[in-house]
Amino acid sequence: MSTDPKVLQEIEELRRQINYHSYRYNTLDQPEISDYDYDLLFNRLKELEALHPDLVTSDSPTQRVGNKLSEKFRKVRHPAPILSLANGFGSQATLDWYDRIARLDRRVLKTDFLLEPKLDGLTIVLTYENGLFTLGATRGDGIVGEDITENLKTLPTIPLRIPIKQGVHVPDHIVFRGESIITKSDFEKLNREMEANGQKPYLNPRNTAAGSLRQLNPAITAQRPLKLYLYQIVESSEPLPPTQEAILDYIASFGLPVNPLRWKAATIQEAVEICEAQATNRHSWAYDADGVVIKINDHQLYEDLGIVGKDPRGALAYKYPGEEVETTLLDIQVNVGRTGVLTPLAVLEPVAIGGVIVRQATLHNFDFIAEKDIRVGDRVLVKRAGEVIPYIVAALPEKRDNSQVPYTPPTNCPSCGAPVEQDKGMVAWYCINASCPAQLKRNIEHFVSRGAMDIIGLGEQIVKQLVDANLIRSTADLYRLRESDLLGLDKFGPKKARNLVEAIQASKTQSLSRLITALGIRGVGEVAAEKLSETFHDLDALSYATTEELQMVEGVGQIMAEDIQAWFKEADNKELLETFRQLGLWPVSNPPEKEGEQPLEGLNFVVTGTLPTLSREQAEELIREYGGKVVGSVSKKTDYLVLGENPGSKHTKAFQLGIPILSEEDLKRLIAGD
Repeated sequence: MSTDPKVLQEIEELRRQINYHSYRYNTLDQPEISDYDYDLLFNRLKELEALHPDLVTSDSPTQRVGNKLSEKFRKVRHPAPILSLANGFGSQATLDWYDRIARLDRRVLKTDFLLEPKLDGLTIVLTYENGLFTLGATRGDGIVGEDITENLKTLPTIPLRIPIKQGVHVPDHIVFRGESIITKSDFEKLNREMEANGQKPYLNPRNTAAGSLRQLNPAITAQRPLKLYLYQIVESSEPLPPTQEAILDYIASFGLPVNPLRWKAATIQEAVEICEAQATNRHSWAYDADGVVIKINDHQLYEDLGIVGKDPRGALAYKYPGEEVETTLLDIQVNVGRTGVLTPLAVLEPVAIGGVIVRQATLHNFDFIAEKDIRVGDRVLVKRAGEVIPYIVAALPEKRDNSQVPYTPPTNCPSCGAPVEQDKGMVAWYCINASCPAQLKRNIEHFVSRGAMDIIGLGEQIVKQLVDANLIRSTADLYRLRESDLLGLDKFGPKKARNLVEAIQASKTQSLSRLITALGIRGVGEVAAEKLSETFHDLDALSYATTEELQMVEGVGQIMAEDIQAWFKEADNKELLETFRQLGLWPVSNPPEKEGEQPLEGLNFVVTGTLPTLSREQAEELIREYGGKVVGSVSKKTDYLVLGENPGSKHTKAFQLGIPILSEEDLKRLIAGD
């Protein structure tokens, strides 16, 4: 019996409408009709297909949730290798990758980049023939994957036929690559449901997504809140758009889901800056991501660069090392900083995180310990991200055995015994004793550090020896030390004592900006100190400056200006500065200009790498002395890059912009007028 053409037409129209509204709801999150109206369409289609089973097709929306059980997954060969990505842990590794591919193909120097979140899910491969979804597979080993077509059909974001919108041309054969994920909120909701049903909750979204797609029963997959983002075309019967950015738009035009979060970078430096910025922002993303993928935007160049091993040369995963591990919290110690802030520190059973053995981790503050109910003896989760000190994420109360001890914060400083106080509205607790030995040690360590007075040979252990022996009670006491004072200390012979005293006295020639940094004024780092020294010629002038005058300095806001004024008003600090003056530690900036025009006047310099005889700071001071200006980054306004060994990305950018390169010897010749 022939089918009424009107029935066939209605079925096709219903499928078109359902697919369109499913796309609006599941992919765009922009529904145009109510759930009720959608259900009316869907139920009408089911009714017609029940009356006309010969008209049921594999791409019908009613065929998403099947009861077809699979004994095992069929192995399928991918049309092209589904490659992995090389990892770059941090900015330098990313720049090294860029330098390598730039040496292979000079076009890299002129290309731009497209950046996308590196999703932490299960890689899947979708094949469409004449617009019909015919095969869905896992990545497998990159060559052969598993056929999970029936499971993937249950995902509402995967159209069973493309395009969703009329008037869009689809190639006869096209294969996509993407990632199936579960969002953080959906994962939490799923676990709440599991617990409510008396079932064991899942450990993490990634494993849950992977396990959900490898269920032998597609009906179970259909119950999981899986989502999908496509990001690559593996194979197509027609030419592809010229850029990765255009390819993503091309995929989206079919009604397929692509991640709306992406960034475009004109240079590798801009790409690195984006990755660095997203290190924190990624925690607010809806899904887990362990990095950002940097891709050559030019598709032809990407292809021409080829592969190395199993990785395409034209892309890199900028990874954020953020592995979480479990260990035991053995004790909680308290450190006292140079400003008197008490910081709790976790002493851990040693554990390896990212190739590093971790024995200690920060606990942030005492409120954090209370809010998370962290107890001594707990099993805890520890995380280490990049070069940041490891920190406790949470305790695992389900693993307690009643031997754990709740923590009580100290009421007295662990170093000097003085009472501790908390500023109103703040989480930090402070030791109120300005003469606290722990604060003194931290102050002196900061004063002598490389970015401040840079006193060679005066490290943390020697500072501890000097303070414990009562040889110094302030930073000024350093300049009163004699060789004979040091000979009584452990491991100090005549030569070591002489070298240290000479290094301390030599620091009197350091610049005003270094001394301002060394003072330890809250919020004033090396950059701000340099700007302040350019405006105020000595510490007297700086101490007399009003908040309005201070805020006229680049980078100084109201809070920093008030902190600077508060520091200079303290009686102890006034006494310290007067002692510095008497001891000959009183640098002056802006010395009188030499007669005639300065050889480097009007020129902008950037210094990078390790120079043969000058430290970077000495080279910068030399440039300023002869009228030049030192800036922190390379741009079109840079006149010269002074280059030493082991340079960073500044060398690459200078090369791209055609900035002249000087060695240390070249710089000296330029000053000499040669």
